[in-house]
Amino acid sequence: MELLRLRRRLVVARRGHKLLKDKLDGLMKEFLGLAKAYKTYRFAVDDELPYVMKLFVLAEASSSRAITEDALENTRQDIQIVSRPRRIMSVVIPQLDVTFGDVTGGYSRIHTSPDLDKAIVGLREFLPKILKLAELEQTLRLMAEEIEKTRRRVNALEHTFIPRMIETIKFITNKLDEMERSTTTRLMKIKNQRLAQDAM
Repeated sequence: MELLRLRRRLVVARRGHKLLKDKLDGLMKEFLGLAKAYKTYRFAVDDELPYVMKLFVLAEASSSRAITEDALENTRQDIQIVSRPRRIMSVVIPQLDVTFGDVTGGYSRIHTSPDLDKAIVGLREFLPKILKLAELEQTLRLMAEEIEKTRRRVNALEHTFIPRMIETIKFITNKLDEMERSTTTRLMKIKNQRLAQDAM
């Protein structure tokens, strides 16, 4: 009974090992694709951030710092960032959606630099990119954790659990074969003794 139970468990373990291995391959494929996208976004953000910051510096240099800060203080725009969960290979990852509300307030275009207008437009266009970068970074972190967890499970099944079960099955099979041979030998001896008694 123990042998039958172990054989059933071995079949399940091998099937589980194959599924986990397939999952690991799928995770690695997804991870590499996301890493490529992250690299592209990282370079784009690193290139664009100095330009956006430079526009604000130019706006401040063209007029005074107080006027620029006052203009920014008086202008408001609501931003709504919604995080929605989505799944990649059973890993729950965040998806960030950004929506801009109406602009309220305003500032004098006479006293402020045209660079301030460009800077505000540039920042508005830049914000979704930096949010996408944050989303990709968190996704890669969660995927890396899942890859590590899956790899540990695959290794545990491949190098520890399945070999132990195979050894135990061999041991039980050898013991049963030994018992069968012993029983056969005993029965043959009894048969030979009876034949010898019958001959007398």
